[in-house]
Amino acid sequence: MSSLYELKENWKKVSEMLYEEEIDEQCIKDTLESIEGEIEDKAENYAIIIKELIADAETCKQEKLRLETRQKSFENRANFLKDRLEEIMKETGKTKFKTAKFSFAIQKNGGKLPLIIDDITKVPDEYFKHTEKELDKVKIREAIDSGRKIPFAYYGKQEESLRIK
Repeated sequence: MSSLYELKENWKKVSEMLYEEEIDEQCIKDTLESIEGEIEDKAENYAIIIKELIADAETCKQEKLRLETRQKSFENRANFLKDRLEEIMKETGKTKFKTAKFSFAIQKNGGKLPLIIDDITKVPDEYFKHTEKELDKVKIREAIDSGRKIPFAYYGKQEESLRIK
């Protein structure tokens, strides 16, 4: 069985044969039928492999979700134990000590002090950041669809893709 590349080259040769007067129609017809059958077989085999790869990808996706859930569970349990240990250390007043393998200490976090805004409506404009403009693409599409000429926007070419059912 030929590769897709070889089949593509064969199609080119057949199209060239169509312009050669000394080649009879039956020869062209036979060649076309053999190439078409091979391409259909190749396409079917490709589709089988594509479907298998998509199924494998879905299995990986499900496994990833399962592992993410498990990861989150472990993280939550570790955070629960850490919070519980911190609570006990604070309650007992034993906020700093060492064992053979670890050192424990409750200390203030670094960084800036938390900023608390009581009422955002009382904050003057000078304390707000000016955000970037955001295009309203729906409005632009409506304008183009209604026939308005907009010099800064137009529709591009509709892309194509292979569908296998």
